[in-house]
Amino acid sequence: MDIRDRIATALLALRLGVFVVMLVWTIDKFLNVEHAAGVFQGFYGLGGLGRGTLLVVGGVELLIVLAFVLGYRKRLSYGLVFALHAVSTLSSYRQYLDPFNNLLFFAAWPMLAGCFALYLLRDLDTRWTIDRA
Repeated sequence: MDIRDRIATALLALRLGVFVVMLVWTIDKFLNVEHAAGVFQGFYGLGGLGRGTLLVVGGVELLIVLAFVLGYRKRLSYGLVFALHAVSTLSSYRQYLDPFNNLLFFAAWPMLAGCFALYLLRDLDTRWTIDRA
């Protein structure tokens, strides 16, 4: 396997790993609307979002996440996944102030780095993608 094949395989693994996390967060908006509303209130200061609004947000997020995993319009979809995860990571700043009671929140940082790497290397991420470089 040459270097480009190894890079493409590594980026595919990274894309699938990020996809799994983003998909579960997205599904949560459909299956546990109350939890999603609490997250928007507690982390983003957006209280009072109704079920319909959260379902629309979940629907848009699902389209983004599916475009991302398929490698469709990579500049846009990878950029949006990176931005969504960056907002999520940075909005959790209070949890980082008490690290030993919030260890799982720190998993967001390597995932953010992975999203950034995928965005930067999107032209090399060609395995199982719709848009090839």
